[in-house]
Amino acid sequence: MVADAGGPIPRFPDGFLWGASTSAHQIEGAADVREPSVWDAFTAEPGRVKDGSTAAVACDHYHRYREDVALLSGLGVDAYRFSVSWPRVDSPGGLDFYDRLVDELCAAGVRPVPTLFHWDLPARLDWLDRDTAQRFAAYVSTVAARLGDRVTKWITLNEPAEHTLLGHALGAHAPGRRLLFDALPVAHHQLLAHGLAVRALRAAGAADIGIANSHGPAWPASAAPEDTAAAEFYDVLLNRLFADPLLLGRYPDGIGELMPGDVDADLEVIAEPVDWYGVNYYAPTRVGAPQETETEFGGMPIPAELPFSLREIEGRPVTDFGWPVVPEGLTELLTAFRDRYGDRLPPVVITENGCSYEGLDDQDRIAYLDGHIRALHRAIEAGVDVRGYFVWSLLDNFEWAEGYARRFGLVHVDHTTQRRTPKTSYGWFQDVLRSQR
Repeated sequence: MVADAGGPIPRFPDGFLWGASTSAHQIEGAADVREPSVWDAFTAEPGRVKDGSTAAVACDHYHRYREDVALLSGLGVDAYRFSVSWPRVDSPGGLDFYDRLVDELCAAGVRPVPTLFHWDLPARLDWLDRDTAQRFAAYVSTVAARLGDRVTKWITLNEPAEHTLLGHALGAHAPGRRLLFDALPVAHHQLLAHGLAVRALRAAGAADIGIANSHGPAWPASAAPEDTAAAEFYDVLLNRLFADPLLLGRYPDGIGELMPGDVDADLEVIAEPVDWYGVNYYAPTRVGAPQETETEFGGMPIPAELPFSLREIEGRPVTDFGWPVVPEGLTELLTAFRDRYGDRLPPVVITENGCSYEGLDDQDRIAYLDGHIRALHRAIEAGVDVRGYFVWSLLDNFEWAEGYARRFGLVHVDHTTQRRTPKTSYGWFQDVLRSQR
């Protein structure tokens, strides 16, 4: 099957880590045996989720994890990136589930790689409150004490940029706030939580820690100065706002003074060294000058008050989500990060990359993954130290505000019967992994 997508995939370096990713709220279900999260509250509000669904059952992974680990083992991945649900850990016996899952993974020869926060904040907490960062560190210590004898590779946060922008600035995700730039404390407190979590993990003996940040090139809509300025600002918002503090120990110019608290002292915590830097990549963004009225882009509101607007990237195939397919954007992003951060950039792991397409014979997904894996190899050839790649996602899941309308999985899930059916892309990726052994 590998040849069908455009010839053999180039050989990656020895020890390169191949994996698949999921997140707790999107697949676990069993909402009745955990504390509520902000996403439970959000999906209970009419109109928040496009198909009116919730993740109360999702893929029922909580009860079917053995079947899903068998799918991972059959796929041939080295590692499985899942997330630990903070609301579940807050519940009696909640960590027992992750004990069982980690044991099952280890028995199957699949390395467990937990993400400690993937958007499902306990409903009683708020990222606008500084204290949430301290509470996160305490929760991380609890998880590390329980799982650290078998888990060696950790991820602190997933996509704090999206959680800030979509959840708190634009109101498209939980908790559904529309604060615009008043959401900046959410970004700062998540970054502080990351730094405190790194310290907590180090105290527990962890020596392989990273973060999963979403990044992508910001392309100006034209060469006009107003479009170029808008794209530069968007680049700061999506990329540098979260990478600069972590890697350089400072915010981009003009940002630090907008953050709460003793920012210089917090930056010392935020910049705690990580062992690798995770990148979630899906597509570049074409950015233009702001428009006079609110617009919509990909179902997301773009208020006129923002100093940019988002435009379509024309002439490219698109996924079922409407996202453009631009594999070379991954090479561009990684080489730009290498040039920007130099020796301050640790080894990189692609912690998410994938696409939404319908159908079991998902040739479009194969073409997408094939192109992006080759683009990743070109980045390595250009001198970027990349150590791993995790496809998003193992299973069709609850896709946040889209509900069950989008399918990112290598495995099809019938959300009525919970039947799992590997797609053609599952077999293709299986062959890719065999070719790398």
